[in-house]
Amino acid sequence: MRKISGENDDLPELLDEAVFEAQFKTYFKPLHAYAQALLKDSEAANEIVQTVFLKLWEKRNTLEISISLKAYLYKCVYYDSLNYLKHEKVKMKHLEQNRYEMASIKSADAAYSVEDKEIQSKLNHALLRLPEKCRTVFLLSRIEELKYQEIALRLGLSVKTVEAHMGKALRTLRVELAEFLPLIIITWTFLF
Repeated sequence: MRKISGENDDLPELLDEAVFEAQFKTYFKPLHAYAQALLKDSEAANEIVQTVFLKLWEKRNTLEISISLKAYLYKCVYYDSLNYLKHEKVKMKHLEQNRYEMASIKSADAAYSVEDKEIQSKLNHALLRLPEKCRTVFLLSRIEELKYQEIALRLGLSVKTVEAHMGKALRTLRVELAEFLPLIIITWTFLF
């Protein structure tokens, strides 16, 4: 067994599991208290101290420590705690950005919802003002997505008559919904 190399002769031989375990038991609580003072989070402090000891165990064959083991462990806990805090800060920044974006989306959705209801109401009113055959042809074309020939067969009309009813319906709706035309073009797929 060899010591972790360095100028300090009071370093333990950490290749031995029993020695390593003794060092873990000696330093865990004070290191945890130190990390908790830095982080204000007991679980995070626990994770950091355990990770420091895990890294120490994994690198025990190649690690060179030129200071006391105690100083080395405290230094590792300090830097790992700082990295944890930086990472938490970045996570909080992303979380705030996501909250802002979600609030913006909800606000936009609410605005569209009001506009959609108003457009839907005007559209329903305009549809009710259409003659019955025009309204039926329009709804079969736009809601059921039937072709003019299919509408003609279903209603017992000629294709030219269906085209005439559809033209009249579109002209009437264009006039009735003129103030909403830009919004209808954008949201047309949502309405039908």
